[in-house]
Amino acid sequence: MKKLFLVLSIAAVFASCKKDNGFTISGEAKGIDNDKMVIIATQSELGPISKDTVKIKDGKFEFKGIADKPEFCFLRIQDIGDMIPFILENGTIKVDFVKDSIRNSRVTGTITNDQFQKYNDESKVIFKKMQAFQIANNQKMAMAQQSQDTVTVNSLRKEYMVFQNALNKKSEDFIEKHPDSFLSVMLLENFTMYQSLPVDKIEKLYKSLTPEAKDNKHGKTVKDFLEKQNAVQVGKAAPDFSAPNPEGKTVSLKESLGKVTIIDFWASWCGPCRAENPNVVALYNELHPQGLNIIGVSLDKDADKWKEAIAKDKLTWTQVSNLKFWQDPIAEKYNVKSIPQTFILDASGKIVAKDLRGAELKAKILELLAAK
Repeated sequence: MKKLFLVLSIAAVFASCKKDNGFTISGEAKGIDNDKMVIIATQSELGPISKDTVKIKDGKFEFKGIADKPEFCFLRIQDIGDMIPFILENGTIKVDFVKDSIRNSRVTGTITNDQFQKYNDESKVIFKKMQAFQIANNQKMAMAQQSQDTVTVNSLRKEYMVFQNALNKKSEDFIEKHPDSFLSVMLLENFTMYQSLPVDKIEKLYKSLTPEAKDNKHGKTVKDFLEKQNAVQVGKAAPDFSAPNPEGKTVSLKESLGKVTIIDFWASWCGPCRAENPNVVALYNELHPQGLNIIGVSLDKDADKWKEAIAKDKLTWTQVSNLKFWQDPIAEKYNVKSIPQTFILDASGKIVAKDLRGAELKAKILELLAAK
């Protein structure tokens, strides 16, 4: 469901001062009690990790130090849940906390954080429209998914993507204009996470970045993504895999191949996947006798819910799952970061297309089935 109601949130960074000068973070926290702690936290797979703390005194606080490299961090006040994203870098950084609306707090002072603030201010205009659309259509979407009304689901997704495409365009434009910026590589990392930009375009933008912009963990993530993606590109043999089916028997891709095979990454909790299933069922029922096979790879983690969805949606083709959610080794091998996602294979097991839907998918399958 990552493809739905996606909200992109990111930070910018430009080298703005000499390392030896260090950084000073001066903050205004009016209305906050004295001796409350202000925390600088960094991101990790386990969540935010505290990096440094200071106490508020007379509505103010200050951090000092040296940043070896710019780093995406958060500021948080003790007992206040929301956090403020900012870039920890050498220079003088000013923070204005808004007690009653932390998300409207501002971080300025260095080129990086000024750019970050400007980017977020402009993005908020689009975010507000996205949120208004969600609120107005959440119930309609839920009802359409429940009734498997794919026409309504696809229509709402198409309308929503207008906002997402606007954010994508903003990010692309920034990357093209600022190939030496840290923001550019972070925006590319977001594109790899949500696969909201074609891989060839991500690769082109990545190659346009300066070596300095790539020299960080975000650049490594993009590089690793592209290397994995190239292993499952159209024209290459689909990597073999095996996993348990609902009865516990290990089934491989190799033994599941037909004249045409669809590898379908999905999950019981994925609304768009479930909404698409009736179309796939109809396609399979029509073309399986002619040689179409499907192997579903579920990113579920609850076996009962997985099996219940298979029965409810009448998925009669081969199903496998390691029940490891996004850590599924097959998904990692195929570099799947969002679902639904499909790979279409010919009789030899070569990838001939990806992520086709509707009439386009059926036309491709008929073409392959007709091939001698």
